[in-house]
Amino acid sequence: MQDQNDRAYWVEAACKIADPVLEALSERRLKRDMPVEGKTVDRKEYTHLEALGRTLAGIAPWLESSPGDPGEEALRRRRAELARESIDAATDPGSPDYCNFTKGNQPIVDAAFLAHAILRAPNELWEKLDGRVKENLKTALKATRSGRKPGFNNWLLFSAMIEAALYRMGEPWDAMRVDYALRQHDQWYVGDGAYSDGPRFHWDYYNSFVIHPMLIDVLSEVGHVYPEWERMREPVLARAARYAAVLERMISPEGTYPIIGRSIAYRFGAFQLLSQIALMRRLPENLRPAQVRSALTAVIKRTLEAKGTFDERGWLRIGVAGSQPSLGEGYISTGSLYLCTTVFLPLGLPGDDPFWSDPPEPWTSVRVFRGDDIAADHAIPN
Repeated sequence: MQDQNDRAYWVEAACKIADPVLEALSERRLKRDMPVEGKTVDRKEYTHLEALGRTLAGIAPWLESSPGDPGEEALRRRRAELARESIDAATDPGSPDYCNFTKGNQPIVDAAFLAHAILRAPNELWEKLDGRVKENLKTALKATRSGRKPGFNNWLLFSAMIEAALYRMGEPWDAMRVDYALRQHDQWYVGDGAYSDGPRFHWDYYNSFVIHPMLIDVLSEVGHVYPEWERMREPVLARAARYAAVLERMISPEGTYPIIGRSIAYRFGAFQLLSQIALMRRLPENLRPAQVRSALTAVIKRTLEAKGTFDERGWLRIGVAGSQPSLGEGYISTGSLYLCTTVFLPLGLPGDDPFWSDPPEPWTSVRVFRGDDIAADHAIPN
């Protein structure tokens, strides 16, 4: 079990991961300095936007928060400044770090993660931008609407997320892209909290990497626009809470988890949904906040502290526990790996929230394998 200084450890870990990206990009030297580890040469076209969008999608709730602790507040304020400078560098056509929003299909994905970050921190990552940067950012997001189209799978949500961000910005937005993503995913629901990723179900963590988090936040932003969207909200949240409970049960007493499916090199980003449900204070009744915090802390430590996780300059390397390049598919590169920051979403909760303030508690697998008699698990109705 961990001590009650888990929050300080999480802040330190989040900064250790995010700082190389934000410091380099804010100084317009990301393309010069970031290594591009990966199996295919085209990843240099995409990896820098990947690094920005994914890093900010994870730390955005913390950037938007008011921690209370003066030391932590100083860390938060500085990263928020770096984040805004990074958005400027990535969307300014005159910048050496201007990112690719137009070539290939991959930018649809990572423009969506950047859009997700904006919805999670609208004050720090949108309202505080100056007018020039706002215009560049809107132009960049709109550039993904070219003749390219998302795949017939979770990618539909990327287009929907971009439209939801444009709605937030007061721009004309395409409700049809949102409607298609929402209705199609409702058809792809297979029961007990899980969606198939496209017409056929397969084992991986995409319900947590993308599907549940983006369904929740797209509906949170624009669900009120149409009654049929508003009716989706509670079923989506109930399904997400169930899937979060399943994720908690996947965490072993040792802080490991099943290595199944594609994109496993996103590391503890596999638990984004569990973190998001905790952030939203929507955990099922049988999951106590401190129990979830303890489980996630065990995962973060087991994964992050493995030898070889970072290179000598502090950049993430492909793998789960250290450097394991064979775990990366052809679309995985250095920038991709920063989706792991999404485990840190509960940093958006204040330090006196029970998630942080309650004493550490054993999680489900710890209790079961030490011999506790606990209630059986049950599926939810469709």
